[in-house]
Amino acid sequence: MRVRRVGKEALAAAVREPWADPSRRPYVEGETAWVPVRDGYPCDDDLPERRPYGGRPFQMIGDTAVVRGRRPTAEEVAAILAWRRPACVLYLAAIEGVRRLPAVETLYGEAHPVCHHENGLCYRLNPAEVMYAAGNLEERALMGRTAQEGERVADMFAGIGYFTLPMAAAGANVHAMEINPVSFGYLAENIEANGLTGRVRAECGDCRRLLAGTYDRIVMGHFDAVAFLSEALAHARGGTVIHLHALGDVADAARVSAESTGFKVRIATRKVKKYGPHIWHIVHDMVLS
Repeated sequence: MRVRRVGKEALAAAVREPWADPSRRPYVEGETAWVPVRDGYPCDDDLPERRPYGGRPFQMIGDTAVVRGRRPTAEEVAAILAWRRPACVLYLAAIEGVRRLPAVETLYGEAHPVCHHENGLCYRLNPAEVMYAAGNLEERALMGRTAQEGERVADMFAGIGYFTLPMAAAGANVHAMEINPVSFGYLAENIEANGLTGRVRAECGDCRRLLAGTYDRIVMGHFDAVAFLSEALAHARGGTVIHLHALGDVADAARVSAESTGFKVRIATRKVKKYGPHIWHIVHDMVLS
């Protein structure tokens, strides 16, 4: 592959140059980027073609590679290092408890805070301290498209701002609640870093005690959310939309809960991602009347 060598800080400008080949991806290592060159233009070097990655699946959170499932072998870690050259490789064994704490093992480098960019937003976190579900990418984007300018939103399990940030960026006024003090610290940092302090009221504590007033939209992004539904319904009105997350279909239980408090409800069910054998991460969109 014919390439030109540029500093990483100049990469964004370089890929817009007439000589840059848009059909190929630049290659970055450290502070240096190699940009593919179109035929007919001079180049600095001719690199061997990179083979497609066929190793153990992983996700990049900032500059950190996170591996799930069974513990990776040394050979699998070496393949990840050769392919993406992450600063750190973490093995995520599980997410534990109501505070959603990651059980991790550091396999390479040192765990550290990162800045993960997604849909024009910056999420700051340490993947060894708090969870980040890459599989919820489209769900986070959907909340940003769904939230309306000026509506009052409750994010009952806000974490580091997974749904709070895109909804606030869309113009909603978000009441963000998070029980884990570590996650809450990153939530407060992310609200400020993304310039959303005027649209988010963040509180640390049990969301059941922090809900206040009536909301136009309630996001319940926790797999045990159905157990908290009665508290959410106490702060809803006709027209409120509740986004209820669960492992598996809990629509019947959600309907019974809503109707027992005097609401009629329309429920649309979406699959977000496969969580395990025959187990799906589900979202029930509940429209109350």
